[in-house]
Amino acid sequence: MEFITPEEKSQLEAKLEELVAKRPVITNRIAEARALGDLKENAEYHAAREDQGLNEAEIRRIEERLASAKTVDEDAIPDDMVFLGATVKLIEIDDDGDEVDEDLYKLVGESTGSFDLDVIEVTASSPMGESLMKARVGEVVRVDLPRGTKRFKIAEIV
Repeated sequence: MEFITPEEKSQLEAKLEELVAKRPVITNRIAEARALGDLKENAEYHAAREDQGLNEAEIRRIEERLASAKTVDEDAIPDDMVFLGATVKLIEIDDDGDEVDEDLYKLVGESTGSFDLDVIEVTASSPMGESLMKARVGEVVRVDLPRGTKRFKIAEIV
């Protein structure tokens, strides 16, 4: 089971509505392309059919995700515990125990793909996300990354 924030749920529902609204537009494109004649060499027709397939696949993916996901009740989570939707200030700690770098991370169910310079999105299923999940302020978490292990101190939940 996947956990999502109420914000992520509303974004998914809006995206689903947008995709469902595209159905008639794509159907009209297919009909217009079909009217042009020979379907075997009709690029417009094949492009419209491919768009239709991609659109339907994305609709199914979002519907399945919404059906299987559980929305997090943010009021039930302790204020000092990192959970889905939390923005956390982490301080990287080097091998000597010195504080090296400080960044803001947001724990999300699925990345939005935006590269906001202020906050780094981390999915709950990533190594960083798994390490952060249910950690508390003041703890030092160990993250096994492809380039080696790193340690981070949880400074605060923003």
